[in-house]
Amino acid sequence: MLNSLLLSLGLLSIPSLGFAAPADEPSSASSDRPNILFIFSDDWGWGDLSCHGHPYVKTPNIDRLAKEGTDFHRFTVASGVCSPSRTAVLTGHFPARYNIDGHFAWVPSNARRGMPDWLDTAATTLPRILKNAGYATAHYGKWHLANNMIPDSPTPAAYGYDEYAAFNCSGEQMPVHEDATHTKAFIEKSVAAKKPFFINLWVHEPHTPFHTVPKYEWRFRDMESQPDAIYASVLSHADDRIGEVLDTLDRLKIADNTLVIFSSDNGPARSTKVGELTLQYDTATGAGWGINAAKGITAGRKAYKASLFEGGINVPFIARWPGKIPAGKIDNDSLISAVDLLPTFAKIAGAELPADYKPDGVDQSQVIQAKQEAKLREKPLFWKSGSNKKSKTHWVSYAVLHDQWKYVSNTDGSQQELYNIVADPFEKTDLKEGNPEALAQLTQLLADWKKTLPEKPTGDVFSNLRAE
Repeated sequence: MLNSLLLSLGLLSIPSLGFAAPADEPSSASSDRPNILFIFSDDWGWGDLSCHGHPYVKTPNIDRLAKEGTDFHRFTVASGVCSPSRTAVLTGHFPARYNIDGHFAWVPSNARRGMPDWLDTAATTLPRILKNAGYATAHYGKWHLANNMIPDSPTPAAYGYDEYAAFNCSGEQMPVHEDATHTKAFIEKSVAAKKPFFINLWVHEPHTPFHTVPKYEWRFRDMESQPDAIYASVLSHADDRIGEVLDTLDRLKIADNTLVIFSSDNGPARSTKVGELTLQYDTATGAGWGINAAKGITAGRKAYKASLFEGGINVPFIARWPGKIPAGKIDNDSLISAVDLLPTFAKIAGAELPADYKPDGVDQSQVIQAKQEAKLREKPLFWKSGSNKKSKTHWVSYAVLHDQWKYVSNTDGSQQELYNIVADPFEKTDLKEGNPEALAQLTQLLADWKKTLPEKPTGDVFSNLRAE
C-alpha cells in the first residue's frame, strides 16, 4: 500500500536500483560529457507538430526544441512498427539481426511469426555502453522490447538501466502519464550525485488507446469533431509533460549541457476503414478511445504506420544542444537513421564501443552539430517487415537505401519499385524502368544482406510459456 502511494506521487521508481558517484566526480552541469535525454514518442506522425504545420494540434514545447535546435526532416527509423524500431535504437543494429520483424505480443503470436519473446539481454546496448562510461541511466515510459503478457521476460534493468518505470514489460505497469514525474526526479538525483545522465523518455502518445483527461479534453472543447479533439488533447498532454522536463533542465541550469532529442518510433496509425468511435482496453495501459480517434498525418509522405514507405518510417527528429547544435535550423538533406543513434551518442558521451561490436549505423555527431555537410548515404540502410498485408502501401517486405536511391520489394521480388529518395521524398515516381544499373545494384545489396541474417532466433530469448 505504501509503495503504491509513493509510486502515485512519483516518489518511487519501479524498481529503484540506485547509483553512487565518486565524491570528486565533476557536476553534470560543468562536465565535458553532456547529459542525453532521448524522447521517443509512439506513432507520432511527421505532420503531428504545430511547427510542421498541423492545422489544429498544438505542441509549443516541442516547437521550442525546434526553435532552439535543429529540425532534421530526413530522419528514418528502422521499422514501421514499434518493437523492431526500438530494437534498432537500443542496439544500433537492424532489428532483422535479432529476428524482430514485428511487435512483441503474447507467446503464441511470437512463435507463429518466428520471433523471439524479447530482445536478447546479451546484446550490446546503448544504456550499457553509457553506464560503463560513467553515466547514470534510466528508462521511463513504454518498453515493448518484450510484453507485459510474458511474465518471465527480462525487465529494462537487464539491459543497462540504473532505474526504470515502464509499461509493455513484465512486472508492475507504470501509469502512462507518470513518465515525466519519474524523469524529473531522476534528473534531480543525477545532478545531486554529480553524474551525467542518459534518460529514455518513451511517451505513450499518440498510440491507442487514447487516454484523455478532463483538462486536455476541455482545452479542445470547441472542436466539432470528437476524434480530432481526442487526438489533439493527447498530443497536447504529452507536449506539456515534455515541457515540464525541459523546465527542470532550465531550473537546474543544465540545459546548455544537455542534448535533447525528440522523435517517434514510426509513422501515425490509421484505421483501415471509417468506423464508430469506441473504447478500447489494453492490458498494459488500460482503457481509452480506440483507433477511430487516430488522426495522425504525414504531411504528404506515402502511407502510414507499418509501411516501409516514408509515411511509416520518416518521422520527426528534433535535436537541441545549446551552443553545439545550430538553433532555428531546418536540415532537409542529412539522411540520418535510428541505427546511427548508438554510435552517435557514444561518441558525444566519450564512451568506447566494445571491440567486437560492429554497428549497422554510423557516427552522426558531426552532422547534427553542422560541423560536417550532409552527403549521400554511403553505408546502406536495410529494412525488413513482418507485415503480410496486401494493400497498395503495405505490400513492401524489404527496403534498401543507398546513395540517393531507395529500393522496395515484396517477399519474393516479384513486385519492386525504385525511387530517387533525395529528389522525391514523397515517393511519387517509380524510376526502375529507366535505371537498370541502380536497380541491379540495390537488388544485389539486398540479396547479400539477406544472407547475413539468422534463420531463426537464438540465445536466451524464449519464454517458459513456450513449453506449454
